[in-house]
Amino acid sequence: MRKSRDMNRRIGMMGLALGIVVAATGCRREPEPLLGTLEWDRISLPAPASERIVALDVREGDQVRAGTRLLRLEPERVRSQLQSAQAQASQREQSLRELINGPRREQVAQAQAQLAAAQAQARDASAYYARLQPLGRRQLVAAADVDRARAAADDARAQVRTAQQALLELRNGTRAEEIAQGEAALQAAQADAAVQAVNLERLDIVAPRDGRIDSLPYKAGDQAPVGATLAIMLVGQAPYARIYVPASVRQRIAIGQTLPVTVAGSDTVYQGRIRMIRSEPVFTPYYALSGSDAERLSYLAEVQLPASANDQPVGAPVQVRLADAVHD
Repeated sequence: MRKSRDMNRRIGMMGLALGIVVAATGCRREPEPLLGTLEWDRISLPAPASERIVALDVREGDQVRAGTRLLRLEPERVRSQLQSAQAQASQREQSLRELINGPRREQVAQAQAQLAAAQAQARDASAYYARLQPLGRRQLVAAADVDRARAAADDARAQVRTAQQALLELRNGTRAEEIAQGEAALQAAQADAAVQAVNLERLDIVAPRDGRIDSLPYKAGDQAPVGATLAIMLVGQAPYARIYVPASVRQRIAIGQTLPVTVAGSDTVYQGRIRMIRSEPVFTPYYALSGSDAERLSYLAEVQLPASANDQPVGAPVQVRLADAVHD
């Protein structure tokens, strides 16, 4: 009887252990996929000036090479500014040459003649004053007349000194400081002309890299504000999957790791390589808000896909699965 009870107890314990194993096996589940979208690296081309679009050379979806003109803005206003800047630079250049060459011989001769005229006037004023002095002492002329004659003589002598200094300045030539100022003014004008030339060239919006035209927000005839996006290009050798990694599995993800990626609507499984994981978490995206995931934070990551995925549509939903199972 006792042996029968021991046997029944052993069978019960074995059944309980088997139940725990079965329950544990039932709790094992496949890991939830990491969700995201298929993306390409994007380049936005802003408007360099608020000018009307006069030509569109490409359409959305076109594959273009680097340097291909995508659209053209009206160049009239910027071309006029360039011509004005070039004329200003030419004027500055001629002014600098004038400073370097110094005064002309005709200017020196004119200064000499002005000095001779001033000297003649000074001699005449001095002689007149000399004639009035004795008459004034004898009170034959008014004292005021004598004073005016003396002032006229002094003024004439001052005019002579002024003419002498003007002639000396011409003979000494241009100062080095004036030439330096002229050179600086010329460089500033040339720089302004170069800026306007670049602005005119930038009115032709060209592709900076090989890629595909994703979007052309404006049409021919539109006038976009400065900085508005005129074109968006998709560039790169292959697309990538932008996914959100829950904090619970963040430790299992590392840069360079290879993971299988599937695109919605395709049975192909691509082997992608993780190229980036953000260090700061973001809130879980809306399409992952289910159950306990709604309270978790996620880390944005990018998984580079091979070139065989180039034909997949941009923005398509993707799923990235981890290498092993997640246990409760």
